[in-house]
Amino acid sequence: MTHSLVCPETVSRVSSVLNRNTRQFGKKHLFDQEEETCWNSDQGPCQWVMLEFPQCVRISQLQIQFQGGFSSRRGRLEGSQGSEALCKIVDFYPEDSNSLQISCETFPVPTTEVARLKVTFEDMADFFGRVVIYHLRVLGEKV
Repeated sequence: MTHSLVCPETVSRVSSVLNRNTRQFGKKHLFDQEEETCWNSDQGPCQWVMLEFPQCVRISQLQIQFQGGFSSRRGRLEGSQGSEALCKIVDFYPEDSNSLQISCETFPVPTTEVARLKVTFEDMADFFGRVVIYHLRVLGEKV
């Protein structure tokens, strides 16, 4: 059965936070299920989210809810089963309708077992390279 794989024991890291204001724009807001909060990156050519699960998981889908005008046009998913180098899993291509808040997009992922997962966002819609994400869900099952 498919369910969210991010749990309290999952360790997360992000490439940057707008003005280093982790209280208002930090990574915790990616997973808090609140409609009012978000992770807002600082500017740069690419942004990323790294997840380290407490055990191996089998991922099958990725769901992302961007803010309109602050999305990515191209994304890459990489993973590994431990401390080894990350391997590419799939590229994905979000759409930006430039509405206030884009509905949650679901991207199918070739079923892959990982302990570490990196989601990289490239080619930002924002001129400065910022990305704003309200929800990030990794769906699948525990191994």
